[in-house]
Amino acid sequence: MNTHSGVDSWIGSLAAKWARTPVLLRTRHLNLPLKRSRLNLVHHFPDRIITCGEAIRAELIARDGFPPGQLVSIPTGIDFAGFNPQRDRSATRKNLGLAEGHFVILMVGILRTVKGHDVALRAFQTMASEIEQARLVLAGDGPWQGELQRLTATLGLTDRVRFLGFRDDVPDLMAAADLFLLTSRSEGVPQAVTQAMYAGLPVVATRVGGVPELIAHEENGLLVPPENPVATAAAIRRMAQDPNLARQFSAAGRSQVEIRFSLQAMLDRTEQLGAELLAEKRR
Repeated sequence: MNTHSGVDSWIGSLAAKWARTPVLLRTRHLNLPLKRSRLNLVHHFPDRIITCGEAIRAELIARDGFPPGQLVSIPTGIDFAGFNPQRDRSATRKNLGLAEGHFVILMVGILRTVKGHDVALRAFQTMASEIEQARLVLAGDGPWQGELQRLTATLGLTDRVRFLGFRDDVPDLMAAADLFLLTSRSEGVPQAVTQAMYAGLPVVATRVGGVPELIAHEENGLLVPPENPVATAAAIRRMAQDPNLARQFSAAGRSQVEIRFSLQAMLDRTEQLGAELLAEKRR
């Protein structure tokens, strides 16, 4: 059995013990603190806790006191076959009110403070006057949407920023974009970045959590410090003004994702882990 969240971990763990399920795995997707007390049995039940990146594994050991042997890192994979655009670039841009000549910067994620959209807006304001064709597109909804829309108006960016709300056509949006931007204050290993790399987008992202496991600075993208609109603007500007560099990063990023972050690679490693644990139990 493999559980993935707090509620199903409690229910699944108790059910697994009752049913005498030989192997119990828990997958941890977030980089938030976990209390591993003697009373919090849900963290003691699993034979292994799978983290989606080495950064999360290291935090659980150093910050939360988990034993290293209980944790294993298996990167989250994406289904390449299911991540193909259904519309061409021009059709999507037309639908969004964007012109072919626009330089489209895309962000995908829930609108809440941890994602740092406010930093993105301030960075965009810094470089918007230099790149007149730049447009910032935010896909996702969330509790901070109203605040971000007010900030957009305050910064004088209303005609340059699109709030799309929840979208189920992310492959189409990525095919229509020129750059993917992540300005998170904290992250695990963000699947949106993996998807953007597979889609062939150059990426500018904050150096937080497991992001450096995806983006090698100056090799397949650019990393910037969190909470730094000036550095973020400079990285965006550099990508926009150097198409050859952007293409170089795009090719390198897609190649890495195809090798390391496929759905099949994730499934194979998880199945292998389960088989090894089952073999140990049967000795």
